[in-house]
Amino acid sequence: MSKMDNIVSLCKRRGFIFPGSDIYGGFAGTWDFGPLGVMLKKNIMDLWWNFWVEKRDDIFGVDAAILMNPQTWVASGHTKTFADPLVECKECHGRFRADKLADGLSESVSTDEFRSLHLKCPTCGKENWGEIRKFNMMFSTHVGAVLPDDFSSEDSKALVEKSTAYLRPETAQGIFTNYKNIVDTLYPDIPFGIAQQGKAFRNEISPRDFILRDRECSQMEIEYFVRPDSWKPEFEKLLKETHDFLENIFGLSPSDLTDVEVEASDRAHYSDRTVDIMFNYPNGEEELMGLAYRTDFDLKNIERASGKSMEYRDKLTKEAFVPHVIEPSIGVERVLLAILSSAYSEEKVEGKDETRTVLKLPEALAPYKFCVSPLLKNKPELVEKAKAVYDQIKQKYTFVTWDDSGNIGKRYRKQDEIGTPKCVVVDFDSLEDDTVTVRDRDTASQIRVKISEL
Repeated sequence: MSKMDNIVSLCKRRGFIFPGSDIYGGFAGTWDFGPLGVMLKKNIMDLWWNFWVEKRDDIFGVDAAILMNPQTWVASGHTKTFADPLVECKECHGRFRADKLADGLSESVSTDEFRSLHLKCPTCGKENWGEIRKFNMMFSTHVGAVLPDDFSSEDSKALVEKSTAYLRPETAQGIFTNYKNIVDTLYPDIPFGIAQQGKAFRNEISPRDFILRDRECSQMEIEYFVRPDSWKPEFEKLLKETHDFLENIFGLSPSDLTDVEVEASDRAHYSDRTVDIMFNYPNGEEELMGLAYRTDFDLKNIERASGKSMEYRDKLTKEAFVPHVIEPSIGVERVLLAILSSAYSEEKVEGKDETRTVLKLPEALAPYKFCVSPLLKNKPELVEKAKAVYDQIKQKYTFVTWDDSGNIGKRYRKQDEIGTPKCVVVDFDSLEDDTVTVRDRDTASQIRVKISEL
């Protein structure tokens, strides 16, 4: 199996990630996080929040509603421009994202350019393509007392249209709509940022590559508000800080990260400069996150649509201006897969004809920090001592697991697979000298440690 297949298998086998609605045959583009996946995901989001919000004095948090006034998406341009190139096979009527059917194609690919490549349909193998059309990826819904009959009634069309709302395709607009609230209540010094974590929904044409491209995801975004004439140095500063975070907090190797300047034709409609940070996933290089200079696009649109001023008044000079914005945006699932890819390792066991699978997760990200075991589960004195050690460590570290199934070797292999950094084993010597064996996940080395020093 490929490395990606092995990661997918491990995630399901060990309780990290399951296919969404799997018991009913699944639901494309959705994934459920199991007990270990929830802990890993929470650790990722907590570390991000701690680095960007809690440890800084210039970035503040919000938690905006998922359902927003539909005017939000009109003003932001999403109702017209949030679209991917869709192409349909005329033979089997399969629909695909055109720019993902061949390497080197951009989101602005034309029908003629696409057809000139003579690509075969991935489903039926025929070459009979329709025109490329723009497909808006926002999920729509209806808010309020709208009944199915209303959709066919001429008199009710206005009610249906008025009730239309959208599941947010990004968390950014919840930040922009709260910009004035933050300025009015906190009046922060500029530059300052507003951060948000939360769900976003995109009706992907072709969800694929495990959790890399799905229809429901979690985002972590910052809108950093700067003076219009200072965006360039602030952009470079944020890019440097982002790499520091990815490499030193999340443990991603610099050799797996590449900065790509996005050409104007491929940039989002709001961006005057975008740097995509690419990651070398098992299936190839894909976008991990983006850093976009959104100018004053969003605030000026809100100003026009709402009729309310979005100006910021400098505390010293009293100069009034609409700030420009730099946006670091990252998807939790994408970075989670990058972390799993970096951590996944298969190693030969020294002196044995076998291989062990190890998730070498940074300790701060590992779901469990310790696993505590009695050497034998049928010896009450060992179990009692091990339970006392477990309680002691859990009080201090919280994220501790207990395992007394199978032999000690199998327990080690299981903890290696889920990324537990240390295994603590209580044996018969522990009853005599109050020491335990502590085994290291990455080196498999073992040392004796006093229980009081754990």
